Amino acid sequence: MTRQRNHIDLMTLLAVVTLMVLSLGVVYSASATWAMVKWGESGRLLGSHALKVLLGFVFLILFIQVDYHKYRKLTKPALVAAIVLLLFTLGLGGEVKGAARWLRFGGFSLQPSEFAKFALIFHLAVLMAEKKERIAELKFGYVPLMLWVGSVTVLVLLQPNFSTGVMIFLISLIMLFVGRARVLHLGLTVGALLPLLAVYMLSAEYRMRRIVSYIDGSGGGKTNYQLWQAMIGFGNGGVFGLGPGNSRQRDLFLPESYGDFVFSIVGEEYGLIGTLFIVGLFLLITLRGIRIARHAPDDLGRYLALGVTAAIACYGLVNGAVTLGILPTTGLPMPFISFGGSSMLFSAAAVGVLLNVSSQTDLHPRAEGVKGMFRKAKRQPAVGSTY
Repeated sequence: MTRQRNHIDLMTLLAVVTLMVLSLGVVYSASATWAMVKWGESGRLLGSHALKVLLGFVFLILFIQVDYHKYRKLTKPALVAAIVLLLFTLGLGGEVKGAARWLRFGGFSLQPSEFAKFALIFHLAVLMAEKKERIAELKFGYVPLMLWVGSVTVLVLLQPNFSTGVMIFLISLIMLFVGRARVLHLGLTVGALLPLLAVYMLSAEYRMRRIVSYIDGSGGGKTNYQLWQAMIGFGNGGVFGLGPGNSRQRDLFLPESYGDFVFSIVGEEYGLIGTLFIVGLFLLITLRGIRIARHAPDDLGRYLALGVTAAIACYGLVNGAVTLGILPTTGLPMPFISFGGSSMLFSAAAVGVLLNVSSQTDLHPRAEGVKGMFRKAKRQPAVGSTY
């Protein structure tokens, strides 16, 4: 049976492409001073980021073209491969700031947790579509799904990467909740994991310092230095901002301002108006994604659209909240804005799948054309005729 292919959701596509294009100017401005000091060339990181944005466009277009039903048989091998990569990362991964989170191949690097995040989302969508009402069963529905979720989450936490592990677990719970898993099962899972989470937090001094500094609100010392510099950036920007390229915090005040704290540079250079514009784009992607999920032609499309939307929305929300000091400091990127190839490529591919789902809904039907109109007219009974 051939499936109807309609137009994709152009508003979602426009919002994502806008974020990717805007990231070029933001990353260049945020990295210019640091690149000049290190390499004597202000545009060094811009070239790398531009290549990642270009590849992101390619991934986006390619995955739009592939019928999402074809992933049904591929999600389990992909998730198994992701788990193997996470295991390799623990043993062979490149260590940065005490954490092994990347696999390096020559001049390229891969963050397996990004791949694992979307591989898990896709496989959960397939399993939930197959199990349907059996998700409410503990033994044959809920537990098998949680084994996959737990495997990925634990391996990411062991890197250690607390923020990404928690986000993967949170996105999975959102999917299971919408997939009609019993609230009792979800509540018991969270309750049982809270003591383990407390032990995990106490196992590393730097994590405890972050929590204590966040609760205390102190700006002294190294723990909150990056956060306070980011907040100074927002303060400098005011309502209208200092203008593109006029950031002061990028001049070695805000460490790695082109990465997880790039939203502060947006606030400094484009002001409150610029930050609200970025937030508005993420809100638009979220609302359109939910709409696509509601109108998906089947359960698989519904859960895929939901999972991808939840991942993009949660990461954007948490990154913005961290940069503003609303949440404790984490290492989560802002999708399509922060410098980083793994996040850009996998997020773009996932949105491509979301748009493919949208093309198989009835939200954006294609015009039938002249021939189609004539065929439709022939099928219509004449006025006054009876069957």
